[in-house]
Amino acid sequence: QVRVVESGGGLVQAGDSLTLSCTMSGGTMANYAWAWFRQAPGKEREFVSAIGWSSGRTYYADYAKGRFTISRDNAKSTVTLQMNSLKPEDTAVYVCAGDVNGNWYDTASYNFWGQGTQVTVSS
Repeated sequence: QVRVVESGGGLVQAGDSLTLSCTMSGGTMANYAWAWFRQAPGKEREFVSAIGWSSGRTYYADYAKGRFTISRDNAKSTVTLQMNSLKPEDTAVYVCAGDVNGNWYDTASYNFWGQGTQVTVSS
């Protein structure tokens, strides 16, 4: 049974950085493309970033470009989201998703989901 677990969330101040990690059990992480989504209170889940199988292809939401960096270490079975210059509007639950089939920006395209990790950015 596939299990996806996120870690690294927390409470930070505006301008700070955080690194989120995503790991997988019950499967081989290297076999899948992975993405991060986020969901703020009262809002729909939205795309943050995605990375292809060999790290050669990455995608970012406009608000994430220049501030967030997605990477993967297949040997360590980890996908990481480095977030810099955090803003209060980045406050959300960040969720890792894997095994894309279709539109990389669409939640419906992913088969594996974690429970999420809370990121709170104070002003």
